[in-house]
Amino acid sequence: QVQLVESGGGLVQAGGSLRLSCAASGRTFSNNAMGWFRQAPGKEREFVATINSSGGFRNYADSVKGRFTISRDNAKSSVYLQMRSLKPEDTAVYYCAGRQSPYTSDSDLRYDYWGQGTQVTVSS
Repeated sequence: QVQLVESGGGLVQAGGSLRLSCAASGRTFSNNAMGWFRQAPGKEREFVATINSSGGFRNYADSVKGRFTISRDNAKSSVYLQMRSLKPEDTAVYYCAGRQSPYTSDSDLRYDYWGQGTQVTVSS
């Protein structure tokens, strides 16, 4: 079973940047699409970004398009989320997720395994 461990969250001022990392165990990482989701207090979990197994296709939520970049390094079994121009509304717990398919999805229902989450707080 694949396990995911996120890191890189923290407190940052509005306009700042953070880079989240997600390290995966298991030999199937390179065959799996990956995604980032987030959940703010009192809100539903929402899609942020997804990347296919090869890294050649990415998709983003409209709210982060142009500010966030998802990438992956299959040799390191890792996926990343570079976040720039952060806003207070980006404050949330960010989750890394993987699906047993090479194709991307923006639905959390289509992901098979999840990390524990990392807190991102953006102050105004």
